[in-house]
Amino acid sequence: MLFSEKDNHIKEWVNDMANTYKVIDEQNWERAMHCAVFRNSIEPAFCVTFEIDVTSFLEKIRKQNLSFTLSMVYAVCKCANEIEAFRYRFLDGQVVLFDRIDTAFTYLNKETELFKVVNVPMADTLEEYVKSAAEIAMEQKEYFTGPLGNDVFQCSPMPFLTYTHISHTNSGKKDNATPLFDWGKYYEKNGRTVMAVSVQAHHSFVDGIHIGQFAEGLQKYLNEF
Repeated sequence: MLFSEKDNHIKEWVNDMANTYKVIDEQNWERAMHCAVFRNSIEPAFCVTFEIDVTSFLEKIRKQNLSFTLSMVYAVCKCANEIEAFRYRFLDGQVVLFDRIDTAFTYLNKETELFKVVNVPMADTLEEYVKSAAEIAMEQKEYFTGPLGNDVFQCSPMPFLTYTHISHTNSGKKDNATPLFDWGKYYEKNGRTVMAVSVQAHHSFVDGIHIGQFAEGLQKYLNEF
C-alpha cells in the first residue's frame, strides 16, 4: 500500500519504527467532524459480531498442516489492512494514517493456562507468516514484552467456545484506536463449518460500512485461499 500525492488531507509523513505513517491535516479532511464527535464520546469504540464460513479454508489449511489459529490471524489482519479506515490512529494528539499495520495476538500456555501477547510483522504470504509467527510465539518467554504499539491489530482467538456477543476491557484512554479482532470455536451448521468473528473499532475512524467491507473481504479471502 502506497500513499498518493493526491491525498491532500495528508500534512506530512513520518517513518515510525517499522511502519510509515502520515499526519492528517484535519482542516482538509472530510471525516474531521465525524472524528471529533466520536472522539469525545464516553465510549468511542463499538463492537460487531458476525458469522463467517470457514469450510473451504479449514480444509485447505489442514491439507498444508498449518495452524488454523495463526492462519486466521494472517487472514484477518491482511483483510483489515486493505481497508483504510482500520489504519487510522491517534498519535501525540494528531490523527495519523499508517501505510501498514502489523499483528499482535494472544497465545496460550496450556500448562499454566496463562496467555502471552506476541507481536509479529505482516508477511507477503500466509505460509511465510504462519512459520514466522509459530517460531516467535514458541521462543518468547515473557507474557508481555511491553506496551503494544499503535501500528498493530490485536487478535484474541477463543477456540474454547462459541459465542454471539463479546465485550472488552476498557483502558479509559479514548484515543486508543487499535482495532480488536476475536473469533470463537468453529462448529457445524447446515452442513457447513462456521464461526463467530468480532471486531471492535474506534468510531472516530470506523463505521458500520467499514465493518461490512471487512466481513465481505474476509469471507472472499477465506473462500478463495
